[in-house]
Amino acid sequence: MKKKLYSMITAFACCALLLSGCAAGTPAQTSAAEGTKSEPQASSEDNSWQKVKDSGKFILGLDATFVPMGYTDENDKIVGFDIDVAQAVCDKLEISLTLEPINWDTKEEDLELGKIDCIWNGLSYSDSRAEVMTLSMPYMVNDMIFVVNDSSVYQSADELSGKNIAVQNGSTAQEILEGSDIGKNSTVTAIATNIEALQQMELGLVDGVFVDSVVANYLITSTGKSYRVLPETVGEEEQYVIGFRKSDKALCAQIEDTLRELKTDGTIAGISEKWFGSDITTIK
Repeated sequence: MKKKLYSMITAFACCALLLSGCAAGTPAQTSAAEGTKSEPQASSEDNSWQKVKDSGKFILGLDATFVPMGYTDENDKIVGFDIDVAQAVCDKLEISLTLEPINWDTKEEDLELGKIDCIWNGLSYSDSRAEVMTLSMPYMVNDMIFVVNDSSVYQSADELSGKNIAVQNGSTAQEILEGSDIGKNSTVTAIATNIEALQQMELGLVDGVFVDSVVANYLITSTGKSYRVLPETVGEEEQYVIGFRKSDKALCAQIEDTLRELKTDGTIAGISEKWFGSDITTIK
């Protein structure tokens, strides 16, 4: 959600190729957007994985505010589900993990400039993102929902129409909300992070927050916040992916292969159970 909690216009024809996979020699993958399959191709000059391997470190870009995927805790340490999974991947590949907080609004620019090797922080698939990045296979699904204070009079999403709804700036949630009937009829207040948006709601400055279900449900169950999730979802189910530079298909393929290995040996399930109580990942 991001958000989270949180650039992009070219031809649709690029999407089918990008979503099919990341490198030659990997199995054909199902497109997140179209459900089609095609054989991925990688350039013989693509040494993106070799560069990371030679450097001995993998630089993960995140905004460090997306609870529970990747965020800064009360001890000023970056933690989260995505962080634990990325650490397991790096341990398997025998490289170090470097966490690099970034501005979510300029994430694509930071990636393209080489400041980071990937964007891995509850990044939702979208056609526009697939046009400018190589996106990994989906590893988790997520719905977009409305959250209100438990004491709120609103019982359905339709009742929020015409009200003030907060959403994370630069996120796919913002795109979805602004494109929906509810969003078009309401005041949409874009706020830097999901946490700040929810705080604005607690203070009564906005009537509700449009946010990722994993965020809302984690906060409700783990912190006892007095939030209530309205029953309706808006838009299609989201898929969380990892974003790489368009040219870095070999690196994407290596990370995907390692995720599959960790899924098979039970490591991924253990991490998911730690954060969500069960294995809700979709890695195949």
